[in-house]
Amino acid sequence: MATSEGFLTDEQREMLKTASQNAENLLSSSPKGLFPSPLFSDHHLKVPAAGKSGTAGVAVRHVRRSHSGKHVRVKKDGGGGKGTWGKLLDTDGESHIDRNDPNYDSGEEPYQLVGATISDPLDDYKKAVVSIIEEYFSTGDVEVAASDLRELGSSNYHLYFIKRLVSMAMDRHDKEKEMASVLLSALYADVISPSQIRDGFVILLESADDLAVDILDAVDILALFVARAVVDDILPPAFLTRAKKALPESSKGFQVLQTTEKNYLSAPHHAELVERRWGGSTHITVEEVKKKIADLLREYVESGDAVEACRCIRELGVSFFHHEVVKRALVLAMEIRTAEPLILKLLKEASEEGLISSSQMAKGFARLEESLDDLALDIPSAKSLFQSLVPKAISEGWLDASFMKSSGEDGQAQAEEEKVKRFKEEVVTIIHEYFLSDDIPELIRSLEDLGMPEFNPIFLKKLITLAMDRKNREKEMASVLLSALHIEIFSTEDIVNGFIMLLESAEDTALDILDASNELALFLARAVIDDVLVPLNLEDIGSKLQPNCSGSETVRMARSLIAARHAGERLLRCWGGGTGWAVEDAKDKILKLLEEYESGGVLGEACQCIRDLGMPFFNHEVVKKALVMAMEKKNDRMLDLLQVCFNEGLITINQMTKGFTRIKDGMDDLALDIPNAEEKFNFYVECAQKKGWMLASFGSSVGDGSSKAVAAT
Repeated sequence: MATSEGFLTDEQREMLKTASQNAENLLSSSPKGLFPSPLFSDHHLKVPAAGKSGTAGVAVRHVRRSHSGKHVRVKKDGGGGKGTWGKLLDTDGESHIDRNDPNYDSGEEPYQLVGATISDPLDDYKKAVVSIIEEYFSTGDVEVAASDLRELGSSNYHLYFIKRLVSMAMDRHDKEKEMASVLLSALYADVISPSQIRDGFVILLESADDLAVDILDAVDILALFVARAVVDDILPPAFLTRAKKALPESSKGFQVLQTTEKNYLSAPHHAELVERRWGGSTHITVEEVKKKIADLLREYVESGDAVEACRCIRELGVSFFHHEVVKRALVLAMEIRTAEPLILKLLKEASEEGLISSSQMAKGFARLEESLDDLALDIPSAKSLFQSLVPKAISEGWLDASFMKSSGEDGQAQAEEEKVKRFKEEVVTIIHEYFLSDDIPELIRSLEDLGMPEFNPIFLKKLITLAMDRKNREKEMASVLLSALHIEIFSTEDIVNGFIMLLESAEDTALDILDASNELALFLARAVIDDVLVPLNLEDIGSKLQPNCSGSETVRMARSLIAARHAGERLLRCWGGGTGWAVEDAKDKILKLLEEYESGGVLGEACQCIRDLGMPFFNHEVVKKALVMAMEKKNDRMLDLLQVCFNEGLITINQMTKGFTRIKDGMDDLALDIPNAEEKFNFYVECAQKKGWMLASFGSSVGDGSSKAVAAT
């Protein structure tokens, strides 16, 4: 049979030979990796088509081996077995890279064409806040929403949170609109800065034309939101004038501002009308709270009974709104000059009792300072009175000295140093109380009352340093507390920065604690096992330390501990389970209560057992184990338990999502024991989304090859 060359003329064969030589020259002269496929090489490896067997021509693949040198059988897709890290730590296996993986490293990306899609942090932020807003609309818990938003750590994107919150509320009932306004007032200055509030409303106005396409009365609703923000003192009245100049007169945003001025802010008694427009569908409206605050302050000025006034403030149950008490009290002191001594006495006692936190106190002063121009129309001497009140409050110790801007850098540094010193003194007391009481919720409340989230890394350093100098019980308590803080109020960045501070001072710590390096390595490794950190965070921590310092050696030890066989079980027991509810103990209790429910079917008793665990930050483990048991026992009764837990607010949407995510991530290992695990999991996700305890945006597909083979312990 003639070869293909037999069909070519001599001239054509010569042209083909020349083209081949040019291509080889181009490949040899190009940078390494630019042309990854050696098209014209006679010795390139041949990879068989997917699904075909055979060994001839198979590309070389690295096989991980144990530290002992014994051969370890590698699972499908490179995943490890139970108690191992599997693909999470394996960088030599599959070439597929998941940009949503917490261990994603852009340096591992292959050469990509211009225009390839990459992960956008802003898109990730927007997706995350939808879950926070949905949960807030279902629970009405302002403090949880504030904590979740603070934990995201992307404070420069908070203006998009405002846009999403208001736009979602606009398409719902009056209850959600009222809740959105209450939340914005609570987040103002504490979590979201005044400038971001303004910027958030600006982008809302700019998108008014798009909102009007889906919401017929968008102009009127958005106008009411703007008016409500002005009435609640989170937008200054001057905002309307400035925003008008930046918007085209033909735009819907301009119409919104006109409607705000004409229909809402110009009407007699407009504040009361605006605050009652949505019917106060929440448990207590902002307008009602303001009225109660005004009444109790006037009653206090008449009676002089500070104890009774503090009791009334406490009974309001709106700790996130205490800045309004401060602001109205100061305004009353300006209006009634004879009442000033009484007002200052009340604020001082409320601060000393911990009733009004330092952050709420500073926020009240800040809000009054921003409204001094308007206040001066009614009280001409308002500015001078305010300037005299600030030094008095600082000198008596119930207003942070940092409130008054120092004229020199030395003064600012000294004030900051004094603030850090006071914070350290406070947290030492808080940590000692925790070691005695084992009360995590109380500790979290104490930290929130301090109102200094920027010092969270300092708290972590102090916590672990104090625990290292005590027994294993306190070390276990410290590790458990880190898990709770990470769920509630600490961001991953706070945890990372705290460990960096610890490791930077490791040599000094070793002077007092002989085994400091080993114990720090255990704390680091335990944080990874508890999902407080991911292995990639260890690389981040190590990169910020000196190459040959004691801290770098500690990070290397932590990596070795994690890479060892059965690392999960060993590290969970590293402190001996010194508390009454170590993580492994909690897992055992969860398993037993689910088994009892599976055999007995008593919903109320199962819910009570979950509640008695007292670990709401660990309820994702309940979700995970319930789903696995439902697959193994072929008993979908477990879904009834999850439904009841969600209806009673026992398990939140965030915890539900985390539990489902852990099942999804460990699907490769789970499918080895339960062949139809993927099919059952997709059914459970669909069921959860239909019943409302799982977000519709959660992807149920686990067959895309991007799931992480995390061990299903």
